[in-house]
Amino acid sequence: MQMRKDPDDERSKSRKDELSGEKGSVRTVDANGSISSSGGSPAQWTTDLYSCFEDPSNCFITCCCPCITFGQNAEIIDRGATSCVAGGLVYDLLAHAGVVCLYTCSYRTKLRVLHSLQEDPRANCLVHSCCIYYALCQEYRELKNRGFEPSIGWVANVQKMNQGAATMPPMTQGMGR
Repeated sequence: MQMRKDPDDERSKSRKDELSGEKGSVRTVDANGSISSSGGSPAQWTTDLYSCFEDPSNCFITCCCPCITFGQNAEIIDRGATSCVAGGLVYDLLAHAGVVCLYTCSYRTKLRVLHSLQEDPRANCLVHSCCIYYALCQEYRELKNRGFEPSIGWVANVQKMNQGAATMPPMTQGMGR
């Protein structure tokens, strides 16, 4: 006796795979915050975890006040739902309680899912527990390398992207009759 497959089950499974990234789809975020996917294996990070000096100013800011870097990253990763100030304040409060890595590793996970990045070199929470400053700098560089400028915030990034998309070359008219 042969079992017949329900097409709705297949479509549902396909949609779940697409959303969860089980098939290694690469996700990108457009100017409106929409996530699009394309097939492929998990992508590599564009910079190494310990390459902080690729962006010395961010390295300095992160060493002196990591709540700023985290707030900037969180605003971009959450597509404006979390402001830089709110993210930074939560970071600061949790840092004083000694549990900030439990919060910050969730943003590394969100970033990885958005761009289908490998969980490399270790699990997100382990990276944030042992190397939080390195992780924050790497996430900041990753956002920059993917076209975002975390230091200007989500709204300014959207405006910048929309401005680039809306600019058209001037129309030239040919000879008329």
